[in-house]
Amino acid sequence: MALFKLFGSDEEDRTAKILFGSAEESREALIERKNPYTGKVVSRYPVCSPEDAKRALEVAKVAAKAAAKAPLHQRIAWLEDVAAKIRENQEDFARLIVDEIAKPIHFARIEVQRCAETIELTAKELVHFVGETIPTDVAPSGREATAYWRRIPAGVAVCITPFNFPLNLIAHKIAPALGAGNAVVLKPTPEAPLTAYKLAKLFIESEHAVPDALSLVYGDAEVGSALVKSPIPRVISFTGSVPVGKIISSEAGIKKVSLELGGNAATYIDKEANLADAAAKCAFGSFYNSGQVCISLQRIYVHEAVYEEFAELMAKETKLLKVGSPYEEETFMGPLIDEDARHRAKSWVASARDEGATILVGGEEVDGIFPPTVVTDVTDEMKIVCEEVFAPVVSLVSVPDMETALEKINSSPYGLQYSIFTDSIRAAKAFIDAAEAGGVVVNDIPTVRFDVQPYGGVKLSGVGREGPRFALEEFTEIQSVVIF
Repeated sequence: MALFKLFGSDEEDRTAKILFGSAEESREALIERKNPYTGKVVSRYPVCSPEDAKRALEVAKVAAKAAAKAPLHQRIAWLEDVAAKIRENQEDFARLIVDEIAKPIHFARIEVQRCAETIELTAKELVHFVGETIPTDVAPSGREATAYWRRIPAGVAVCITPFNFPLNLIAHKIAPALGAGNAVVLKPTPEAPLTAYKLAKLFIESEHAVPDALSLVYGDAEVGSALVKSPIPRVISFTGSVPVGKIISSEAGIKKVSLELGGNAATYIDKEANLADAAAKCAFGSFYNSGQVCISLQRIYVHEAVYEEFAELMAKETKLLKVGSPYEEETFMGPLIDEDARHRAKSWVASARDEGATILVGGEEVDGIFPPTVVTDVTDEMKIVCEEVFAPVVSLVSVPDMETALEKINSSPYGLQYSIFTDSIRAAKAFIDAAEAGGVVVNDIPTVRFDVQPYGGVKLSGVGREGPRFALEEFTEIQSVVIF
């Protein structure tokens, strides 16, 4: 297993540290992270307490004053410097992602590339992140003045990130937060502590860094609660589950809260669609990253006139996917993140089978890996249809028309991203207008996400948007100015 150049190769260098700004600390109690595929220990991180969280917030509170005054050219240079260093160390970061979460190496490399791009895009957006003048005499009751509005840093931001994209989803939060002139306390996923630590070190050790503007703590719900409840942060940015999102909403108080809470992504295959193209794309979207993506394709509604043909094509494409070691170059899909995730996938599929569903492909664990699984003959009430699976499981459903498909798609309590495959522009337009989702894709999978786009959902999928330009709005406040 490759080790990260910046930190050497001994066991101590595989241990993440707490970062109170630029000050590093550890603790006697360490938690080991084991690779989900090999079972070998790949990293360690210290056990943090609520007091550690409070201390990090106090550091950020002081640093926020300097961060707000840092000139724009410094903040842009800071982001550009970090992005360049990520590119220089792309292979080491990719190998570390494989080590900690078992993402196949090909896709780990893509994530590292996207992380650098996300930071670079944020730097570019900062140039144009401006307000505008206001015509105060536009109404008869007004009078002439010099007036404008501008965006100012919110202050301290708490960023809490998930395991499935342990590098790029951190960048989507801390790059806009720091770039906008805030101080940040990051609490990353416990599944990839070393990935977060090494990225944070690049920010902290940059020659352009604002001193102590970034801190890093680890921990469970108790640590998270201490961060969220504190009056110090003005922004809470969280990506994760709905239950945790609800807790954050109830505990945060009067703060800006951005929540990306997952989804139950669906697509509709119209009778006018290119079925071969749709099947190939759907196989990718259903099983990419072992289905552990908020916009992983989970439900496929197919027009009854082409259902049988599409099901055959989908089965064929699924069987072509290579499953196995995430360290091998040709592997498409590796294991789920842990035993609990694997057990949930197995039990949900078994439950669906017991209720009358048919397993078209997969369904049975092979060498410790739950495989790509295609299920037919499902009902709307089955868990694999109505709840977020977060596993490599997709259901095929025959429908008589697009209206029926939309009714079923929109019945979900989630609304992150949906898609349609069709050669009819009229059908595409009707689908876009009716879909209850934060994003709609035409002629590709709902799993498509460009880092530059606004990304987020409606209903239980959350509030707020990511994407550099839109995240900058989340991490700033509008200040109105009038001068007489």
